[in-house]
Amino acid sequence: MRSRDIERLVRQLQERKKQIEYNIQEATRELADLAEAEINDEGDYAANSTEVMIDSSITRQQVQELREIEYALNKATSGDYGPCEMCGEPVGIERLRVKPHAKYCIVCRESFEKNGH
Repeated sequence: MRSRDIERLVRQLQERKKQIEYNIQEATRELADLAEAEINDEGDYAANSTEVMIDSSITRQQVQELREIEYALNKATSGDYGPCEMCGEPVGIERLRVKPHAKYCIVCRESFEKNGH
């Protein structure tokens, strides 16, 4: 992979990282607001509980993606960015453009999902 491609992908990872960090901060604020919200009846309680569940789930997903992005950025810094972690073959620039924090090539990812590990 060319260094210019890696630089572009690193910028993409950094931009996504900033967006996720912002999203997590906003979700945390929303959860705090929901915790302080006045609940007057069962409808308010149900609505509040649903929002908390949704926001918590989204936040967990965002935290996981943030970890994957930070891992990819560390690999880029160490010069190990790009190879599949299962087979060692290149992940592929097309896949990395779509998901720059991908750990596996398409073939290995499908195997990983099929076998559950």
